Amino acid sequence: MSSLAIGLLGLLAFLVLIMIRMPIAYAMALVGFIGFTYMTSFTAALDMVAKELISTFSSYSLSVIAMFAWMGFLAYYSGIGTKLYIFAYKLIGHWPGGLAIATQTACAVFGAICGSNTATAATMGAIALPEMKKYKYDTSLATASVAAGGVLGVLIPPSVIFIVYGMATEQSIGRLFIAGILPGILLMLLYQITIVILTRRNPELGPPGPRSNWRERMKALKSGLGEVLLVFALSMGGLFVGWFTPTEAGAIGAFGVLAVALAGRNLSWEGFKKSLFDTTRTTAMIMLLIAGSVIFGRFMAVSRVPFELATWTSSLALPSFVVMAIILLIYLVLGCFIDALAMILLTIPIFYPIAVNNLGYDPIWFGVIIVLCVAMGVITPPVGMNVYIIKGVAPEVPLETIFKGIWPFLAAIVICLAILIAFPAISTFLPNLLVE
Repeated sequence: MSSLAIGLLGLLAFLVLIMIRMPIAYAMALVGFIGFTYMTSFTAALDMVAKELISTFSSYSLSVIAMFAWMGFLAYYSGIGTKLYIFAYKLIGHWPGGLAIATQTACAVFGAICGSNTATAATMGAIALPEMKKYKYDTSLATASVAAGGVLGVLIPPSVIFIVYGMATEQSIGRLFIAGILPGILLMLLYQITIVILTRRNPELGPPGPRSNWRERMKALKSGLGEVLLVFALSMGGLFVGWFTPTEAGAIGAFGVLAVALAGRNLSWEGFKKSLFDTTRTTAMIMLLIAGSVIFGRFMAVSRVPFELATWTSSLALPSFVVMAIILLIYLVLGCFIDALAMILLTIPIFYPIAVNNLGYDPIWFGVIIVLCVAMGVITPPVGMNVYIIKGVAPEVPLETIFKGIWPFLAAIVICLAILIAFPAISTFLPNLLVE
């Protein structure tokens, strides 16, 4: 049997394992170990696994995951998300669909200190859904807008998915973080335009709330947004001008959120312990995924699947943008079934060389595009992790009701992708200014 056939058989075995609900990290590690053993020897495979596990779990660069994860969980348990929503609500809650529009603004700003789509969706769902229910918002629009808004948490820096992409491709995490800012703002605006269009066509979808005066708005600004801007400026600003490495920026950001929470007496001892527990669990899960993907990637390398696929793609008489469209379509389909982090780690060894080496696309721009593609998977059926998060926050709402409202927001993401493909400078302009 040829090495290529063995590699394809390994891919099939991996898909079977995840279909029978084996954890993805273990599935990748198991298939990678067995495949590498078949291609080389049992002793070589054991040696490879031992080296990769030690290398992964002792990596200083991976500590950035723990820092930004803790930063996000501290923000979650200290109630900073509530203050953000109150400010956005006071500012534009009186518009038709204003509460849903305010939710997108709050999701974007919370994403600037969180980096997690699930934490963003859970936080804003718990805060925004009761308010939208009180003002008789359409249930489908209300729940879908929060689920979609959670996507902003992985596009606007800091972002755990950007960190994993940077590790997998050896690209600068600082440049990736900065690259996500303008696309994140663009997607937020597209979401808000979508809500405006929907509520203008049918005002009953999002009745306006009460108007707040400027005194109330300024009070909400001082107690909410100012804290977040301070933390964001401290960590991301320092990273942008070259004061901090990504790991140092994460540590500064976590310390900043902790200081803000303690100064405002918003973080209980129980909340502090929960933030540490959730950070440990999340970091361990991500590092296991990375270790499993590295083992699986070594098997893919010796089976030559990525190289053969890259060679085959280069031989196609197709324009580069058509090949890119095919790659993006594959990501969209996979996103319906595979977790975002696992999909990044599984596919990057295959598609990154094609996009960057064969087609000549910018690796930072490609990272933004891929993160946006895999983020779609968190709101598409049947996996749709953010949809299930919202279902947990609002258990009385049927899943089909939430998924029904998702489609206009998916259209907004597709439009965002098209704009970024047509105008790649939106993603690359700020990173090119980054001092490292």
